[in-house]
Amino acid sequence: MNIYKLGIKNALANPLSTLLSTLLLVLSIGLISLMLQITRQLDGKLERNIKGVDMVIGAKGSPLQLVLSSVLHIDVPTGNIKLKDAEKIARNPLVKQGIPVSYGDNYKGYRILGTEKSFLELYGAEPEEGRLWEKPFEVVIGATVSEKLGLTLGSTFSGSHGLMENSTEAHDHHPFTVVGILKPGNTVADQLIIGNLESVWLVHQHGEEEHDGAEEHGDAHDHDHSGHEHEHDIPEEDREITSMLVKFKNPMAMVRLPRMINENTNMQAALPNYEVERLFNLLNAGSRAITLIAVVIMLVSGISIFVNLYKAVRERKYEMALLRTYGASRLQLLLSVMVEGLLIGVTGFVAGILFSRLGMWILSGYVEDSYRYTIGSSGMMKEEVFLFIFTVLLTIFATVLAAVPVFYLNVSKILAKDD
Repeated sequence: MNIYKLGIKNALANPLSTLLSTLLLVLSIGLISLMLQITRQLDGKLERNIKGVDMVIGAKGSPLQLVLSSVLHIDVPTGNIKLKDAEKIARNPLVKQGIPVSYGDNYKGYRILGTEKSFLELYGAEPEEGRLWEKPFEVVIGATVSEKLGLTLGSTFSGSHGLMENSTEAHDHHPFTVVGILKPGNTVADQLIIGNLESVWLVHQHGEEEHDGAEEHGDAHDHDHSGHEHEHDIPEEDREITSMLVKFKNPMAMVRLPRMINENTNMQAALPNYEVERLFNLLNAGSRAITLIAVVIMLVSGISIFVNLYKAVRERKYEMALLRTYGASRLQLLLSVMVEGLLIGVTGFVAGILFSRLGMWILSGYVEDSYRYTIGSSGMMKEEVFLFIFTVLLTIFATVLAAVPVFYLNVSKILAKDD
């Protein structure tokens, strides 16, 4: 007698009850696994992208928005600040390094960033092909930008005003040229188009001049652009940046500088570690709530397995009594019920993991379309191994409780139909 085949046939004999128990398990396992995956991905991404940035200086507004826009590049900036004001802070004895960043344009949804080469050093970004920029309108692109947009060395393109992909205002007067493609680093640099600060200033300076000229001279604007003499002389008062990324020399700077900047200047200082921790606390509250609901669903699934198996054992007691007369032991009958329960548990776990991966794939597509961030699966995590063990133990517990009548079978009465 094959106990394992018997257990499988018994499970398939009640398809609706088996399907219900399995679906409850799939839903609970899928939600828990999805929350684990999201937390792991976000934690890794945020940690890599804020590493090395102790403080961000920008325009007054929300400090969280400043960090999201200037460090993680997933929000709109709070405004612009004067470069000379930011450089005063960078020269403070407590500051080790200040990296200016300026943006406001995009190409097909990917941000065009003006900065210094030290920005690439911050993320350990190096060219895989080509070289770094040497003059205005030369840019290097991240690996994701190159892959998604099909840009190669020598490609030229014009940015669009704003950070939205569907912006209709294009800066056709100053095309950018790709001179380098960065190695994949799994950091925010993968999603950026990076050049020098002058590129950003000149694009917008030219745009303003062209707009003013159109108002003053109508359609007669046949001025000569050859040489672009005005490009090499940008007045200091016109040199603005979106923010400055700051590294501290020592912990004392964290105590003194943010308060000094927020109270005594027209700029604001935000601490990425603090703001990201606040963001995580908000996200974790929702994650814990969803996980708690999933655990409750899993417990309900365990109860469903118990009820269904208990009912099935009671209904099959005549068959079990016959098996006992053919020499089957109580342990073998228990194993047949155990196989039935474990089939539900293991199938539910595997399907739940697949469900979580499907959810992660859908979420990844949404995040990439909305924020140009790429996230993927973390593979099998150790937390999911513990989840599998818990699922098996829960199934075994429910099965043993359901199989209690097996130990009290009165074969003679059952076969005589006196029970």
